[in-house]
Amino acid sequence: MSIPAVDRTGPTETVATTISAAQRRADERASRSRDRFHRGTARWVVLIAVAAAALLMLVPFILMLLNAFKSPADYSTNGPLSWPTEFYTKGLVTYWNQVNYPEKLWNSTVIAGTVAVAAVLISLLNAYAIGVGRVKGRLWIVALFLLGNMIPQEALVYPLYFFAKEVGLYNTKLVVIIIFTVIQSAFGTYLLASVLGTFPKALLEAAALDGATRWQILWKIVFPIVRPTLSVLLIFFFIWTWNEFFIPLVMLIDNATQTIPVALASLQGDRLMDAPTTNAGALISLIPAVIFFFIFQRTLTRGVTAGAVK
Repeated sequence: MSIPAVDRTGPTETVATTISAAQRRADERASRSRDRFHRGTARWVVLIAVAAAALLMLVPFILMLLNAFKSPADYSTNGPLSWPTEFYTKGLVTYWNQVNYPEKLWNSTVIAGTVAVAAVLISLLNAYAIGVGRVKGRLWIVALFLLGNMIPQEALVYPLYFFAKEVGLYNTKLVVIIIFTVIQSAFGTYLLASVLGTFPKALLEAAALDGATRWQILWKIVFPIVRPTLSVLLIFFFIWTWNEFFIPLVMLIDNATQTIPVALASLQGDRLMDAPTTNAGALISLIPAVIFFFIFQRTLTRGVTAGAVK
């Protein structure tokens, strides 16, 4: 017959064990509280730093907004940092009528929109051939596209000017569309080729075994996966082309073909600049790009975090 074990632990040992366990739990709670405090402090520091940086970036826009509704006399007397003494809108009207703003808005929209769509399409086709097609010397080809994107526009302007003159496209929107489509697609090809270079071969082989052609693989398998990245490129290409100044200034000399940045620069003379009218024109010129950005803000956010192959 077995003899039951006898608990030899006395009341003193039991109390000490209970106190020790309670002390450990208290220490763990204190440690978690300190960790939460440090994490909360770090978050607040980061938040304050980001808010300060955002306010610093908004300073030029605030100055532009103040001076857009300031009369020339008020600007000359009180300077650019003062609050407007009256709500002056003649600068907006002058800019609108002097440069024919609706026409310039249409030119910029057509050029930027066409370049964005065409450059994304060409980038996808090039990257599909280089990244998925596994062409020989793909690294050298990608490096060539990167080099082409790094060449400054000042080095390209004379060959491009000569080309436009020879083919009869000078002073037309088409020549600017062709130039920026090539420039933007060079960057897009470099980026997408790097992405598609890591595309899983097993997925492509499975589609090929099911009888899918190369075009079907591109539009039914590759395109849906990289569509968020293409959306980001579309937004960037549009904004980059919208803000371009140097090449449109050289290529578009007729008032009917000029874009908004070129028209804005035409307000400044050799020895005189109407600062309120220039600020008013900059404000009006900025509004379409800001609206475009806010419309596609969610698309941009999803494109940055999505698109990974699962």
